[in-house]
Amino acid sequence: MRSFIISENDSGQRLDKFITKAVPDLPQALMYKYIRLKRIKVNGGRSQISFRLSVGDKVDMYINDEFFTEKSKKHEFDSASRNIDIVYEDQNIVLLNKREGLLVHADGKEFRDTLILRLQRYLFEKGEYDPETENSFAPALVNRIDRNTCGIVIAAKNAEALRILNSKLKDREITKKYMCLVHGVLRPKSGILTGYLEKNEDQNRVYIHETSREGSRSIRTGYTVISEKDKMSLLEIDLLTGRTHQIRAHMASIGHPLVGDGKYGKNASDKKQGFVHQALCSYKVSFDFRTPSGILEYLNGKSFELDNIWFVKDFLSTR
Repeated sequence: MRSFIISENDSGQRLDKFITKAVPDLPQALMYKYIRLKRIKVNGGRSQISFRLSVGDKVDMYINDEFFTEKSKKHEFDSASRNIDIVYEDQNIVLLNKREGLLVHADGKEFRDTLILRLQRYLFEKGEYDPETENSFAPALVNRIDRNTCGIVIAAKNAEALRILNSKLKDREITKKYMCLVHGVLRPKSGILTGYLEKNEDQNRVYIHETSREGSRSIRTGYTVISEKDKMSLLEIDLLTGRTHQIRAHMASIGHPLVGDGKYGKNASDKKQGFVHQALCSYKVSFDFRTPSGILEYLNGKSFELDNIWFVKDFLSTR
C-alpha cells in the first residue's frame, strides 16, 4: 500500500491522469479495475476516475509493490550539458534560446543530451526542481522546434503554468514569429500562402498540395520580405497554422526553399557556401492574452525576441 499527498503541481488533474504519471508501471486496465473495487481511494473513500484532485487530497493505493518503481538517486538529466541560453526567466516560466543541432526531446538515437534534460538539470542544480519530491510533474517544454532550427522555446516550471501555457498556445494567444533566409526574390513582398500539407511518417517529410487530399491538413503561412540580395531574401514568417515542417516545405513548394535546408532545399550547393543548418529561427514570442491567464497575467502584452541570429547578422553585414 502506498499513499500520495497531492501537491500544487499534482492538483487540478483527473485521478486517472495522476495515477498514470505517478505509477507508470500500473496497466491502465488494472487501474480502472482497482478504482472500481476501491483498492484506490481518495481521502479514504470511493472516487470516480474523473475526480479532480486538490491540494492536500490523499490518494491511497492498495496495490502490489511490484507496480511502484523506486526512485533512483541517479537522474535522467545527469548526463545533459550545462550549456543553456536563457532569454527570460521568472518563478513560473523560462524562455530558452535553442541552438541549431540540439534536439528538444529525445528521439531513437539521442536521449542523453536534449534541451529538456538541460533545463531539468539547470533547475535541479538551482534547487527549484527535485524529482524525488514530485509525484507526477517535471518541468516541461510548451512548444518544440526542429533539431536544426534555432530559436525561442517556452518552458514551464510548474504544473499550473504548464496548463495555462498549453491552453494559450492552442487558442493562439501566444504569437511566435520566425526569421528565415530563402533562395530567390519573392513577388509580392508580403502575403499569405495557403495550401494543404500531407505528412509522410515513413519518410519523415511532408508534401504541399494546392487542393485537399485524404489525410492532408490546411495550412496558412504569412511572410514579409525584410531584405534581399544575391538572389536571396530574408523573411519574417507568421506561422498562422503550426504543422510539421510547415515553413520549410511551404516555401520550397513555391520555389523558394530555405538556405541550408537538407530535406527540402539545395543542400549540396548551400553547404559549399557554409550553410550546414537551415537558416530558420523562431526569433520572437509575444503573449497576447484575450482571456484570463491566472498566475501568468503579468506576461500579458509582453514580447521577447532574439537580436543575434547567426544567418541574419551575416546576411545584413555583407550588404
